[in-house]
Order: sequence, then C-alpha cells, then structure tokens
Amino acid sequence: MSKELFLEIGTEEIPAGFLPKAMADMEALIRRELESARIAHGDVLTMATPRRLALCVKGVAEHQPDAEITVMGPAKKVAFGDDGTPTKAGEGFARGQGVDPSALTIVATEKGDYVAVVKKETGVPTAGLLTEILPRLIGSIPFKKSMRWGDLDVRFARPMHWIIALFDGVVVPFSFGNVKSGSVSRGHRFMADTTFPVRDLNHYLEECERHFVIPDPEKRKEIIRREIEREATTAGGSVLTDEALLEQVAYLVEYPSAVRGGFSTSFLDVPREVLITSMREHQRYFSLVDADGKLLPNFITINNTLAEDPTVVVKGNERVLRARLSDARFFYDEDRKVPLEKRVEALKAVVYQAKLGTSFEKMERFRSLAESLAEKLNPAVKAKTARAAYLCKADLVTGMVGEFPEVQGIMGREYALLQGEDKEVAAAIAEHYLPIQAGGELPASDIGAFVSIADKVDTICGCFGVGLIPSGSADPYALRRSAIGVIAIILDKGYRLSLPALIGSSLELLSAKLTRPAEQVAADVLEFFCGRFVNLVGNDYAADVVEAAVAAGFIDLVDARARIAALAEFTAHPDFEPLAVAFKRVGNIIKEGTDLSVDAALFQDAAEGGLFEAFSAVQSSVAAKAAAGAYLDALTEIATLRGPVDTFFDRVMVMAEDDKVRTNRLALLTSIARMCGRIADFGRIS
Repeated sequence: MSKELFLEIGTEEIPAGFLPKAMADMEALIRRELESARIAHGDVLTMATPRRLALCVKGVAEHQPDAEITVMGPAKKVAFGDDGTPTKAGEGFARGQGVDPSALTIVATEKGDYVAVVKKETGVPTAGLLTEILPRLIGSIPFKKSMRWGDLDVRFARPMHWIIALFDGVVVPFSFGNVKSGSVSRGHRFMADTTFPVRDLNHYLEECERHFVIPDPEKRKEIIRREIEREATTAGGSVLTDEALLEQVAYLVEYPSAVRGGFSTSFLDVPREVLITSMREHQRYFSLVDADGKLLPNFITINNTLAEDPTVVVKGNERVLRARLSDARFFYDEDRKVPLEKRVEALKAVVYQAKLGTSFEKMERFRSLAESLAEKLNPAVKAKTARAAYLCKADLVTGMVGEFPEVQGIMGREYALLQGEDKEVAAAIAEHYLPIQAGGELPASDIGAFVSIADKVDTICGCFGVGLIPSGSADPYALRRSAIGVIAIILDKGYRLSLPALIGSSLELLSAKLTRPAEQVAADVLEFFCGRFVNLVGNDYAADVVEAAVAAGFIDLVDARARIAALAEFTAHPDFEPLAVAFKRVGNIIKEGTDLSVDAALFQDAAEGGLFEAFSAVQSSVAAKAAAGAYLDALTEIATLRGPVDTFFDRVMVMAEDDKVRTNRLALLTSIARMCGRIADFGRIS
C-alpha cells in the first residue's frame, strides 16, 4: 500500500530570496533520499511562505522491498593465493562483511576478476526509515546563509519553532535541535497566532486558510495579481508588468492584501525609471500606467495582513514614499547643474579595482576597443560609439546614482539627452549595461552593443590578467554574467569577428596592468568563453553535438553556432550514425595524421582508388559550401562518402607492412579527416 508523507518546518521569517531555491532543494533531497532507500513514491509537492517550508510526497510505499546487494572486494589474485586459499586480504574483506571466506564469490569485470559478497537485505517499514531521513533532509537544505540559535549544534536559515512530520497521518518521531516533530502547525503571526492540528495535506491547506495562511506561492501570486489588477482598474489605469516583483512579493507575505496610494503629480517631472525604481526596489510597490503607457501618480502595495483601517496603511506608505521621491527630485535637480561631460574627469578619482586602475582608465581602454569593433563591423557609427563610451560611466559620480545605484546608465541617458547629446549616443549609454541577466534584454543599437561588448571584455580580461579568476560559486566581479552577455550580443547581432583577436586587443590595452603572462591569460579567457558558450547553446542542442562542433574551432561564435545547428540537423540523416562511426575510426587510426600528398600509384586495392575518387569529387564542393556557411549542404555531400569509406575499411588493412603503402593510406584518411574536421570532430559524437 502507498501512503502520504507530509512535512512542515515552521521558522522565524526566512528571506524571500531563499525560498524558491529551498523548495527546489527540498524536492531534490527527498527524491534522492527515498530512491537511495529503495522506497517507491509518486509526485512531490513543495510550498513555502516566509514562516514555513512544506513538503508532501504522494504514493509513498509502506514498506521497503527486499534487495540483493553485491559488495565488491579486492581482486581475486589479491584475495586468494595460487593454491586457492584466502589471503589475509581476502579474510579481512570477508570478516568486514560479516561472512565466512567460503561465502565469497568471483565477479568478472572489465578490469579482471574480483571477489564479492552477495548480501540479501530484508526490507523494513518506511516509517522507521523516515525517522532518519527527515532530520537528515532538514539539515541538508543548502541556504545562502544559515544560523545557529541558542547553544544548539544545528543550523538553518532562521530559528525553528515547530515541525510537522506525518506518514499516513501518524507522527514520524524525531528531533532537530530542540524541536520535536509533531502534528501541530501555527496560523498567521498577527491575524491567527494560534496552533491547529494537521491530519494530511488537504486538511493542512484547509486549516491554513482558516488561519490566514496561503501556503502555496503560486496561489498567492494569483491572489496578488487579481488584487493589483482590481486596484489599478479602480484608479483608471493598469499595472506596469513586473513579474520579478510579483515573484518577490509573493514570498514576502503569507496572506496578501492590496492597498492603493498616491503621490504628488509634481514628482512626475523626475524620469519615470527613477520613480519606478524607487517604488519597486525600496518599497516593493507596483507602479500604474495609463492607456498610453504614461506613469500615473499612484502605487499599489501588498500587505501581509487585512488592514482594519486601510486609510491608515495608505497614509503611512505615502509618507515613506514621499520622502524617497523628494530625495530623488533633489538629486535630479542638483545633478543637472553639472553637464555629464564635465563629470568624466571625476572618474579619475574613482578606483575601479586596485590592480586595474581607475574608472577613467577603464573607460579609455574599452573606448578604444569599442572603436575598433565599430571600425570593423559598422564604420559609420565609429564616432558615436567613441562618444557613448566616453560618457557611459559619467553618471556613476552623480548624486542620483549614488543614492539609487539601480538607475546607472538610465540616468546617464537622461542627463545626456538634457545636455543635447545625440539620441543614439544617449540610448547607447543606457544599453551598454545590457544584458543585466542571462536571457535579459540586449542592446538594440550597434553603438550600444559595441560599447557593451568592449566594457565586458575589458572587465573579463582585466580580472583574469591580475588573477581574479572565478572559482566554484565565487564570482565577485560577475565575470560569468559578462561573458554570457558578450556571447548573447554577438549571436543576436550576428557579428562575424574573431574572439581570440578581440581578447588579444583587450590584453594589449591592459598590458601595463597584467600580473600574468598575456599568452596564458588569453588562453584562459578563451577557455572561459568557450565554457559559457557550450552551456548557453547546450540548452538547445545535444551536448555531444555542441562539443563536436566546438572542438573543430572556437574563433567565430556565429560560425560555431551555425555548425552546431547544421550538425544537429544532420544527425537525423540516415547515413549519419554509420558515417560518424567510420570517421571516429579514421580519427583513431591517423592520430596526428600526415602532411604528405596521396599518390594514386601506390594503391594496391580498388577500394583505395574508389575512396580517393569519391573524396576528390566532393573535396572542393565541401570546402566551398563550408566557406559559405552552408554546413548542412557540406555535410550532405560528405555523407556520399559513406559507401566508399565502408568498402575501404572492409577490404584494406591501413597499417600495411610496406612503409610507403601505409603512409599513403594514412595520407588519404588524413585528407578526409581534415575536410570533415573543418565542421566538427566526429570522434566526439557519442
């Protein structure tokens, strides 16, 4: 029979950003634990609020099945002497497994014969196993930061107050720190701060709602969405779409309730991004817009309680927001007194990184790099690119960005427009920070793209050049994000450029700052980019296809992606699999290959001549199509070699005794391998 497992961990308020990952980790951990314990189960559901993490597993087997387990020991020749009697190693292994040496069996493996013990394990009731599994699971949930409380030797995101652990409605007994598992939960801290018993998941959900708690974050999101849309309609507008804010707010409350407030229309003179940022980042308010998309002097905030007097709540929020917006207007007015161009000099006093110099020095480096990109890819915008690069960091020394760092770039654009800069230059100042995150918005213009690429490449090369290389999860300068951004822009724009050359140019500009050999830095940076590229395109293509194409060359990213796409499509060709096997065999035979030309006079079998003729017939065409980027057409032509290749291997011994004949056959295979190797390394196809 199958049962329901239910777990709830009640705590002090956990930061909203911790909860989505904690839910995913809980699901992964319980699946791993149950599978490791050979306990069959069904669907897993996780939920979270700031004060609780909950887990439910349906269809959990009541009893662990019996199992036969083979425990491998030492090699047979180590465990037994020549006369077949157990050695000390064999006896020790048997003793460690609790059996007589006569119970040892021999198992044949790829590495030879090994001794083993075959044990039969009798399954035990699941309930008994859960007493060990659940506390281990709770202690294994990885949080960005965890803490101890009291003098306890346990850690969790926040101090724990209660645990519900039920299997088929019966408490699974265990302790975590000073908290014992039970069947009692608690309601909302302010609206229903009482305990209530729980029987199962459905009963839990019903009782939670009766006690003003919505455990399911998706349901909370829908409630919030409905509430803010209702308030916006009442105000004669609509909610400015902000899914990230909705996600965050949903994890800040247990029982969402919306109220609407307003602010003086005089604040609408401040750039809308500043107003939106101030409301979103500092107050978690939703902004409202009219039918034309213009910002309305209203906001909606989500409370964690039902307000007895909403007007009191509204006035309090309006008072806090008024102070924030007054600050923003003050900085906006003050910043406009100094032209953006004059602020560039102030960057000389701003240290970007101790070993890499000031922000002014960095700007000069990537401005030069951006100009070279424009010269190569769109000369018509070279001057505007240089101007955008020169001004793009100037807003870092404004009062507005000092107070609201989230609007860097945006304020640079606004101040540039106010002082009469070209609109394209102003737009590029904001765009050069894009993308802000993986999958985020990319620069729309070439100018913004060139400055963005140059800035990010300078950051990556500079950090690698002074030994600030990401390791594990540590990446304080967000180099992974910068590399993904560069790759995404290049692929989006279709820029045909040499990545090694771009890295080399950046390192030349950084030469006075480097503390490592430039050649080593260049190799490390290229490998770093390659890793990010493989991860990025690996979301759309099979890993071995990506690896095979990248192994054939990682210079031009657009070209590499085109080869990956063609190879992925070619894998559906009926001749692909046998052809890949054949070319893998070619690679295994030739190893380093030879630069000698093929001499038809040395052929001893018709299969050699047949393969040489087939190769000669497609060689030029394949090269031309590959050069034109028509990789699928090139691969289709290569596929015509399948028959001659198969015949060759069926009838010809490549490693002939005659040196000249052997070398000639290797030269033929080398020519074929190099033709194919321009597109992909077929030896990497699994």
